[in-house]
Amino acid sequence: MFENVKNMLATDLNVNADDITLEAELINDLGINSLELADLILLCEERFGIEVNDDDIHKFITVGDVVAYLEETAK
Repeated sequence: MFENVKNMLATDLNVNADDITLEAELINDLGINSLELADLILLCEERFGIEVNDDDIHKFITVGDVVAYLEETAK
């Protein structure tokens, strides 16, 4: 799942692949803004056939948070 998220960040949001780790913070480390975060959520929903609840979005601090959420939700 990490590789899927890493590919989305690198390919779709133009984040430097070398900077993407499980511990990397989406905003502080990778420079993702709120609009790009919304794009990432839409990409996850489309690619994994899930719906991310608005209440869950605040949980996405690090790449690892996104991966963990997808592993739990996209079963």
